[in-house]
Amino acid sequence: MYSQPILEIKDLVKIYGKGTKTKLAVDHISLTIPHGSFFGLLGPNGAGKSTLIHCITGIAEPTGGQILVDGTDVVKEYKLARTKVGLSPQEFNVDIFSTAEELMDFMGGYYGIGSEERKSRIDELIKRFGLEEHRKVPFQKLSGGLKRRTMLGRALIHTPKLLILDEPTAGVDIKQRHDLWSYLQEINSLGTTIILTSHYLEEVQHLCNEIAIINHGKIIAGGTKEEFTKNGKSLEQAYLEITKESETEQK
Repeated sequence: MYSQPILEIKDLVKIYGKGTKTKLAVDHISLTIPHGSFFGLLGPNGAGKSTLIHCITGIAEPTGGQILVDGTDVVKEYKLARTKVGLSPQEFNVDIFSTAEELMDFMGGYYGIGSEERKSRIDELIKRFGLEEHRKVPFQKLSGGLKRRTMLGRALIHTPKLLILDEPTAGVDIKQRHDLWSYLQEINSLGTTIILTSHYLEEVQHLCNEIAIINHGKIIAGGTKEEFTKNGKSLEQAYLEITKESETEQK
């Protein structure tokens, strides 16, 4: 059905700094994610997850290697590649005085969506995420859960083929979290590929069909959820064992 994967990372390297003060953040990572996957990207803080995401989305430029989003090179064809990706980041990188409606509208304009289509799409997302009563409230006055839903709406305004979620349910209550899970499963079933990073391992186990673990800038394990949870293990047990072994090897 598809001539290429939604995401192909080839021997990616990212080094921060210059001269003697450098940090190898991503160390020759190769990764392929097919269309329609719900992919979990796990790892300790500082493992390289955020840097990898920043390279995919163009926030950071790779030092070496190549990243293709739906066959489009993220460096050589940045503008086209960016239209295929939606990002809901862990940090709230928005104008805190803007409303949910304004933040989605601005992002829709950035992607060149016409005003009528933009308005219709905003109304759809506002309704879907239960933001009707809060659409004109400044972002800084929203609760943590409402902020997360606003960020997700902003990421989805241009209907991306690849949606990247970095800790999307941090600060969200249990009911809202389960509502969000249902929505993510729905759009994934309709064809949106999702990459999820989360410290809630039960969330990853519930949602994802493929998983990779990154540590010290390298992929240290990868496979299907079933492979990680075989022999009755939970994903959390498998994750702790794999990362512990990785840390031992580093010493």
